[in-house]
Amino acid sequence: MQFTGTDDYIADKDLMVAVNAAIRLERPLLVKGEPGTGKTELARQIARSLGLAIIEWNVKSTTRAQQGLYDYDAVSRLRDSQLGDPRVNDIAHYIRRGKLWQAFAAGEKVVLLIDEIDKADIEFPNDLLQELDRMEFHVYETGETVKATVRPIVIITSNNEKELPDAFLRRCFFHYIRFPDQDTLERIVAVHYPGIKSSLLSAALTRFYEIREMPGLKKKPSTSEALDWIRLLVSDDIDAEDLGADVKTALPRLHGALLKNEQDVHLFERMAFMARRER
Repeated sequence: MQFTGTDDYIADKDLMVAVNAAIRLERPLLVKGEPGTGKTELARQIARSLGLAIIEWNVKSTTRAQQGLYDYDAVSRLRDSQLGDPRVNDIAHYIRRGKLWQAFAAGEKVVLLIDEIDKADIEFPNDLLQELDRMEFHVYETGETVKATVRPIVIITSNNEKELPDAFLRRCFFHYIRFPDQDTLERIVAVHYPGIKSSLLSAALTRFYEIREMPGLKKKPSTSEALDWIRLLVSDDIDAEDLGADVKTALPRLHGALLKNEQDVHLFERMAFMARRER
């Protein structure tokens, strides 16, 4: 199996090397990077490129590692026992398979995405160490051992909100998705908007990188936000000349797609105010 990117996803050489190395080593691929740089989409495109099904586990702050294995619904079993339901005699009726169980039991190679693992409690990664390493786990309620007959391709994403345990990191192949340079972002935009005018694209990306490099910016706009902004520019038929104003002298056109908090909006407003006073 060799991942070479897809028509809809621009992957640089280093990223393709990382994906293919993780597949050969049969290790989870831990992908970090700024929010909006395509970490989640990478897993979907790997599945698409290799012709595999994908199982997605979206981690939240309340997610427990056990939920990835299975849930035992003791409350439903108690209720059924009170109602005299015959299913109560088979505990398996009350075991709900988690995403890892689904991937292990698929019977064929699949892509398992564990998305935004850093959102969960710090112990969450440690609680999955053995299961991801051995590709098996024990179901205590039924006494069975669930083991992957075919090892899935595991993609784990992190926004770097908190540090992950060293023991967990040792078991992963790591790749950091750097923010794309202007040439790469131009190729990404061209994939999504193939008919965009070159003059508008050039002007938009010039302004976009000027905004990202603005000193004091609290939240830099991401790749996905650049795509949203350019989509609005295209749909509103904005000319390249309309983007010619210096970002230090005026708020960007349709800035709500790029600036996502009031501090950054105020920063540009202050810059524009100061520029007008100096004229």
